[in-house]
Parts: sequence; structure tokens; C-alpha cells
Amino acid sequence: MLSLLVASSGLLVSPGIHSAIRYSPLHSARMAAGDSTLIIQNKGGGHGEIGLHLALELAKKDTAVTIIHEGKDTGKPPHTSYGALEAAGVTVKWCGDLTDATAALESLDGASFTAVVDNWSKSPEQIKPYAEAAKAWGVSNYAYVSSAGMYTPEKGEYGAIGEDCTVKSSGQRQAEETLSDMELPFSYFRPQYIYGPSQGKSYLSFFFDRLSRDQPVPVPGDGSQYVTMTHAADNAAMIAAAIGNEGAVGQAFNCATSSLVSYDELVGLCASAAGKEATIVHYDPKGFEKPEGFGFKFPFRDTPFYVSADKATDLLGFAPKHTIAQDIAWYYQDNYVAKGLLDKEISFADDAVVLAAKL
Repeated sequence: MLSLLVASSGLLVSPGIHSAIRYSPLHSARMAAGDSTLIIQNKGGGHGEIGLHLALELAKKDTAVTIIHEGKDTGKPPHTSYGALEAAGVTVKWCGDLTDATAALESLDGASFTAVVDNWSKSPEQIKPYAEAAKAWGVSNYAYVSSAGMYTPEKGEYGAIGEDCTVKSSGQRQAEETLSDMELPFSYFRPQYIYGPSQGKSYLSFFFDRLSRDQPVPVPGDGSQYVTMTHAADNAAMIAAAIGNEGAVGQAFNCATSSLVSYDELVGLCASAAGKEATIVHYDPKGFEKPEGFGFKFPFRDTPFYVSADKATDLLGFAPKHTIAQDIAWYYQDNYVAKGLLDKEISFADDAVVLAAKL
């Protein structure tokens, strides 16, 4: 039976609208002397921090790690933490535009790898040249960091989404299909709502912006909708468990925690971290017209949207080590206060339009 831990209450729930499928016993990862992994890394954003933790995780397993990196060192998170990569013996090559795959691959000076993790491609055109190189190297694993945003549950079906849920034909889905068509030993990883100590993009600033300024927090619906907030180190640990693991080949994995938190509970956690009282106003997301130039955007979907990580537990032995409830205090200090966001000028004019549509 599908079981997901509710972060704030400790209760076990079985909400699955998509029935949990049990898989064959997990295969242990086999890391051998001479193993080497190439990480194709994006410049930042939602998935940016995964590459940092993944490289460190693989280095701990005595595999040589090289990163070909989009863009340049910005001096901002997660790049400010890259000193840890150098200390761990990870090679980082700043390649600028990774769409020039020829130049990026030439920067490797003829090196080959036993595994590839693609944390950059978002289309079949982007992934194909790197997949062709991986095929020539004879890799044991090509792990592709895709997105859980491709899932399209049936209208009115709310619950833990399994990997068997229908998906839309996004660029990332087409990239997944390209790996399959090329008969590479692929694994797809579909992350959802990431946080971490070196995060560039933050979903939680929406709440801290309002709470720290004693503003009401607009929450769609009744606030009971569940979401998963996953530490980037847990995302990385799941992906690392697939490298050298034949049981991961040909599989898609939801790359998320098993810990659930509702929207209202998340507001409460953020308020506690900020030392504030939370005033939540539930609004009807379809109950108002958006004026021209309207910029308000709730960071999550209006409806429940969360995935099941049961398959990764079964096949990879994955178990998350972090919960947002335990991490919210340092997250507020390190990813909000320390970045000077308390002093940022923010307009809440659009909030007034939303709050007028309260339930």
C-alpha cells in the first residue's frame, strides 16, 4: 500500500488515486575502480542545486566526476558553494552555451565516461548530441533529470501521482523518448519543488515576503492541498543510487520526498521560522478577473499536486533524510535573511485583487 508521511503531523496516509505498483527487489549499485561520471549541468534555477549535491555524493563513492557547466560562475548560489566540489576532486568545466555540444564535448579532451547524468537538456534537440556521445562511450547508465510538471492527472483525480500517470508531450518528455529510441540505458528522474542550502530559485520566498512584512498570505482553496518539498541532497542521493545499478535501467522515477505538507501547514512552518503570526486568507482562484499587468502568482498549483517516491524506494533503496519541517528554520536564515530579502521593496497591490476573491 502506498504510504506517505505527513510532515507536520506524523500521520501515515494512503491517498493514492493512482494505485501503487510494487516492483522487483532492488539491485545494489556497483561502483567499480575506474568508474567515471559526466554531469551535464544547467546554470541554476530549480534544478541547479541538484548537480552540486550529486557530484559530492558520487565523489564519496570513489567515482571520478566531471561537470560540463552551462554559463559561467555567477558568484551566486549554487555557485558560491562550488569550493566543495574542488575539495572533493570534482572537475568543473565552464562551457558557456551547452547548445554548442561539439565545443562542450571537445572540452573533455577525448575523455570517456562510464555514466552520464544530464541535468541540463530540455528538448530532444539538446539531448541528442550528448546521448550520441554517451552511446559511443558505452555507458552503463544515462540518467536524465526531467520534470514532474509533465504529469496530467484526470480532472478531479487528486492523490499521490505514480510514474504510470499520463504525461503531456513537453520538450522534456520528448527528450526522455529520444533516449529510449536510441536504446540507451536510460533512467528518467522527475523532480518536484526543490529546496536546499545553496538554492538559486526559491518557492518559499512567496510566503516569507508576506509573513516578514505582516501581510496576509493568500492561499487558494481551503489550504488542505498537499505538496512535497524535497531537499536537493535527497534528489541527488536518489539519482546517485541509480548509477551502476542495473535495476534502474529503463525506469522513470519520481524524484521527490515521501513527506507531505499541506499549503496551510507550510505557511505555518514559514511563520514559525520567521517568528511571525500567520494570517491566511483562502481565495477562490477562479473567482476574480486578472487586470492588465497582473503579476500575482501562487508558487504551486491551485489543486493538490504531489508525487509518490515508492518506486525509487523499491528499486533503489531510496529513503529521504530531510523534511521541510526540520529544515525551515535554517532555510529562512540562509536563503532569505542572509540574502538581504528582508530589506527588498515589494508591492502587494496585486494581492488586494486576490484577497477580494476570498472564499
